[in-house]
Amino acid sequence: MSVPQAITETIILKDGREITLETGKLAKQANGAVVVKMGGTMLLATVVAAKDANPGVDFLPLTVDYREKFGSAGKIPGNFFRREAKPSDDEVLTMRLVDRVMRPLFPEDFHAEVQVMISLISYDGKVMPDSLAGLAASAAVSITDIPFNGPFSEVRVIKKDGVLSINPSWDTLQEGVELDIMVGASKDSIVMVEGEMDEISEQEMLEAIQFAHEEIKTQIEAQERLAAKVGTALPKREYCHETHDEELRKEIWDYAYQKYYDIAKNPSAKEERSEKFSAVVEEFLTRYTEEELEEKEALVKVYFHDVQKEAVRQLILNENIRLDGRNNQQIRPIWSEVDYLPAAHGSAVFTRGETQSLTTVTLGSLLDANRIDSVITQHDEKFYLHYNFPPFSTGEARPLRGTSRREVGHGNLAQRALKVMIPEDNPYTIRVVSDILESNGSSSMATVCAGTLALMDAGVQMRKPVSGIAMGLITDKESGKWTVLSDILGDEDHLGDMDFKVTGTSEGITACQMDIKIQGLTMDIMEKALMQARDGRLHILGEMMKTIDQPREDVKPHAPKMVMMEIPKDFIGAVIGPGGKVIQQMQKDTDTVITIEEKGEIGYIEISGTDREKINAAVAQINEITFVPVLGESYVGKVVKVVEFGAFIALAKGTEGLLHISEIDWKRTEKVPYKEGDEVEVKFMGYDDRKKMKLSRKALLPRPSKPEGKKAENNKSEAKG
Repeated sequence: MSVPQAITETIILKDGREITLETGKLAKQANGAVVVKMGGTMLLATVVAAKDANPGVDFLPLTVDYREKFGSAGKIPGNFFRREAKPSDDEVLTMRLVDRVMRPLFPEDFHAEVQVMISLISYDGKVMPDSLAGLAASAAVSITDIPFNGPFSEVRVIKKDGVLSINPSWDTLQEGVELDIMVGASKDSIVMVEGEMDEISEQEMLEAIQFAHEEIKTQIEAQERLAAKVGTALPKREYCHETHDEELRKEIWDYAYQKYYDIAKNPSAKEERSEKFSAVVEEFLTRYTEEELEEKEALVKVYFHDVQKEAVRQLILNENIRLDGRNNQQIRPIWSEVDYLPAAHGSAVFTRGETQSLTTVTLGSLLDANRIDSVITQHDEKFYLHYNFPPFSTGEARPLRGTSRREVGHGNLAQRALKVMIPEDNPYTIRVVSDILESNGSSSMATVCAGTLALMDAGVQMRKPVSGIAMGLITDKESGKWTVLSDILGDEDHLGDMDFKVTGTSEGITACQMDIKIQGLTMDIMEKALMQARDGRLHILGEMMKTIDQPREDVKPHAPKMVMMEIPKDFIGAVIGPGGKVIQQMQKDTDTVITIEEKGEIGYIEISGTDREKINAAVAQINEITFVPVLGESYVGKVVKVVEFGAFIALAKGTEGLLHISEIDWKRTEKVPYKEGDEVEVKFMGYDDRKKMKLSRKALLPRPSKPEGKKAENNKSEAKG
């Protein structure tokens, strides 16, 4: 059997690097399959769509799955089963990045099940695969007859030393960058932005997004050329997944529009408003018999939803009135409290409107670090955040099925927002946990605010406090009107056109996440959203500072205290001792936890405990073991043995030197004037020929002046000479 002839297309980046798209060789039974290659990194993306929609399905059942094969980098999984198991958080985050751009590009009335699977099949360590995942998924769909309003692509943009570039290596990211964002877009519109920054300005953010879009357009053109070569992308398959009753639609519109408009115009709480909206539907349904309801109820609910959406949107656009009575720039009422949980190392409650986060901070040692073991990297994460969204927070009773993709995504966003403000010399492993107790929009931003307060309550010396806000957008194609909303409600997220979360300090942006539900978002709208978000962030930050305006000077009495030490690598064995005997005894004696990590020529020691005096005792013991005297320095030592010719002085445990009787004083000393246990200040004079320490006391004493007669005699001797 001959090898199939692959169809390829090449993308040339502005910096000269190449990306290759290939189809026709692998996974030919899928509707579409494309291999994307950049350097030695390769991804395989496949797509399959069902021929028709399942009965009763009125949405798009889209699944985007991304997996990293360990064999792609010549590695074996580190888990017990030695096989790839459930997706890691990083894999989930990549799935979400692709899904959020791809989902709005399918037609609204297309309801057939679609499954997109992306696999990392080769990794060379030089190209981050998540930068190519969106391109691979889009190319796989674009060469098929599946209805799709693409292509799209995604790129990773960084700013390093003031210069923008795309798709960097992992090593480049570890060197430190000012901006690191993923941008997803179609040819005409930005659809998704997510990433972290080091207090950049709004203008810098816009420049990075525009830079990304230009690169994305080049990648989209390559997909269009590939689809034309394949020849199966057009015409798109025919489908009919929705059947409508225009007479019923008009009847519901005439019946419900003004009712919904009036309910929306009268400010109310989430539950009360929901009951009023539902009552309108229930009242209308009383017109029908049970038999008629079986036939019409599904369409009735769809049309009522459409009417409600339009009524709320027009109220906001025409009268600048929102569901809770605010105008488009107002922030909901805020209250917060710290030290709410007495046994936690740090805690805070942050409430904004009907959204509430109870957040805890736990301080730990290196042993508590979050171990990241993936194809791309193995490292310990010393700052991490977990976000929990229980069903009671929205008044629901639904099954608990473990951590959702949404929880992973929201937690990652809040973690990115805060971690840049944790100082590099922070000695602790820090775990932040946000439990959402109430939710009506922007719970991830409540997590950022509560996280800041809890960190300061815990005594973590943050560089600056961080706040966050979620922005929304309402547009109207017919009139051309649009308005940006600050601090959106859950309903405004659901009924609106944008969810743009922005976090930052008083000086600049630290993280963002933007999802767009419409095509054609202009830079003018984005700039307006960013500037309005800045005003909102600063207002929220001011409210937070009324509760606590700076970190506590120290951690709480029951929290662990931490000391970091550095020792020469050669002393690590002495501190640990044979079979760990020395370090284990030290931990037992001082009631501390001691860990040692070797990096290059340095041993980094972390000592943690709740009693500072005991920590200091552990520090003293390690200092004794690792003591190296410095030539010319003075030390207070203890006499351990007295002999006729001097005294042996211990400067530290296991470090002794001889103070010779001739070095005790400038005048002749007949007898050593010390006894065992005496403390004596001496100067370290180096080592003798036998590598023994030489100590001197007289070198610390003033040298006596010579008598006048002795001086004259010396002068005569010098004259004779």
